[in-house]
Amino acid sequence: MAVEVVMPKLGMAMKEGTVSTWNKKVGDSVSKGDMIASINSEKIEMEIEAPQDGVILDILVQEDVGVPPGTIICYVGNPNEQFTEQNSSANELQAPKNEVAATISLEEPPANVASSKKSKETVRISPIARKIAESENLDIEMIKGTGPKGRITKADVEKVLTEKASETSHPPVEIDKATKKETLPVAGMRKVIAGRMHNSLLNSAQLTINMKADVTDLLSLQREIKEVIQQRHKVKISLTDFIARAVVLSLQEHKQMNSAYIDNEIHLYHHVHLGMAVALENGLVVPVVQHAEKMPLVELAAEIKTRAADARQGQLSTDSMQGSTFTITNLGAYGVEYFTPVLNPPETGILGVGATEDVPMYIGDDLQRRNVLPLSLTFDHRVLDGAPAANFLGTIKQYLEQPILLLL
Repeated sequence: MAVEVVMPKLGMAMKEGTVSTWNKKVGDSVSKGDMIASINSEKIEMEIEAPQDGVILDILVQEDVGVPPGTIICYVGNPNEQFTEQNSSANELQAPKNEVAATISLEEPPANVASSKKSKETVRISPIARKIAESENLDIEMIKGTGPKGRITKADVEKVLTEKASETSHPPVEIDKATKKETLPVAGMRKVIAGRMHNSLLNSAQLTINMKADVTDLLSLQREIKEVIQQRHKVKISLTDFIARAVVLSLQEHKQMNSAYIDNEIHLYHHVHLGMAVALENGLVVPVVQHAEKMPLVELAAEIKTRAADARQGQLSTDSMQGSTFTITNLGAYGVEYFTPVLNPPETGILGVGATEDVPMYIGDDLQRRNVLPLSLTFDHRVLDGAPAANFLGTIKQYLEQPILLLL
């Protein structure tokens, strides 16, 4: 009997899912559990598995097309089986009785086994990398992936193309570079980010102020306690963890910053749900640490690392990326100093963290070598003015410069 495979609902807030890649075509045989398609939805990239053995009878939703959850995207059944399409409305959220929701598998590549040959359908590869490889007639089984756990990225495919071009003795055909371009669809994670960031700038009065903190003593404290904490709690304390703790304590002192502007009302929160921006290969996600105000430094550090690992492995649910009251984004690893982070709506503030820098600084009459950390705070001027925002940033600076307070 033909089974309808539908776009799954990945969290209460999901409104649309996009088929980024079909791994099978109409008429292809499938076994239960085979990866038949990749989907993007609300900053999450996942794969859909075949619900039963059979063949792909029909594909109703093409690549790069977004549809609501519950929409039938394909049929799986017996060869030459007759069926009646029931996907007359793309807005149906409930399926008929014989509908089987697609099984979701997180996009986590299996361990590489040199002695076993991977089939093209199970090779871990990003959608754009797959399209480029297919257009250039490259065998993706022969491409070595450098992404997370062996996933083939766009850069991997381009590297193979570059090597292939250098090996041929024939001169390349001259192409007018001015007219050569590549057009990429705005879909999935990028579509969500584009919409949210554009709406954020349109619907708020954003202003960014900068301040630097002397974190010399903080880095010294980190070196002193990191081995003990790692041995006793199995947690590696980082500078980001101290910054997060400083932000949580500062938000409790400056309630107006821990708020949201919603429907011409300012909502003040007594809890701190801390968002921690995590960069991925194809975008950005913000996992949320719930009730961070109740966590001491070590517990907060462990939770941040767990959420970040889940994000990079594609194991975050949509619900785990909602409800934040304040966000931290860190570009220090890229050598960035000050920058202008964009608010994560409807939050009032977001803290941007830059790269630490060794600078000469007078401490009293002594010229010393100190470590300075750049901080950039973007806030919604509809909620508070520059002076209270500066006071909040100053409180963060105070905690970072007196790090013993972060341990209490």
